[in-house]
Amino acid sequence: MEGEERGGWAHPYVPKDLELPGYVPCFLSQMDIVIPYLGSTVLLVSLVWFFSGRSKLTKTDRLLMCWWAFTGLTHIIVEGYFVFSPDFYKEKTPHYLAELWKEYSKGDSRYAGRDTGILTVEIITAVLEGPASLLAVYAIATRKPYSYILQFTVSLGHLYGCLVYFIAAFLEGDNFATSPAYYWAYYVGANVWWVVIPLLIATRAWKKLTTATRAGKKLKAV
Repeated sequence: MEGEERGGWAHPYVPKDLELPGYVPCFLSQMDIVIPYLGSTVLLVSLVWFFSGRSKLTKTDRLLMCWWAFTGLTHIIVEGYFVFSPDFYKEKTPHYLAELWKEYSKGDSRYAGRDTGILTVEIITAVLEGPASLLAVYAIATRKPYSYILQFTVSLGHLYGCLVYFIAAFLEGDNFATSPAYYWAYYVGANVWWVVIPLLIATRAWKKLTTATRAGKKLKAV
């Protein structure tokens, strides 16, 4: 562990003068944190893919169910923990979610510092977008008529949240990572998926909704 400072452990985050009284370093190694997260993600996606195969859904819809299940549980469990655990950096036991956020904060110290903008985005994400993502899984599986508009709406929410996340960092100097490796792996790498995939889903949903609207107008005109 790192040396002690002012009666507590010196944190590794940026800026160095960030006040984190009572900070306790990670107990788990980076691999002990990352590998279980990736493993649980693969397991979840595999289970959703397997059980969705029993229906007559297309491969695209099954892939979308995998995405929405993954992103929904990530929002509710992982980001929900951050929202409701303001002192995660003080955790004195190897609590996995606390360890995960201590580690992720090396790529974006705004989380450890409880930045107001970040907290606002995460509250919306965990409380609204998380449950809505799981609802999307159900809507796709049961072919609900609101499936596309729901996917479109939540995807726009993801895109908006990511824009706020990245633009706010840029305007504040974009200097919240402890090293370039953490910057690209965590700050960029862990978040870019919520830009690329929602953009693709929103585009697909828009096309489906537009086609359905045109078809409806043609029927009325007959």
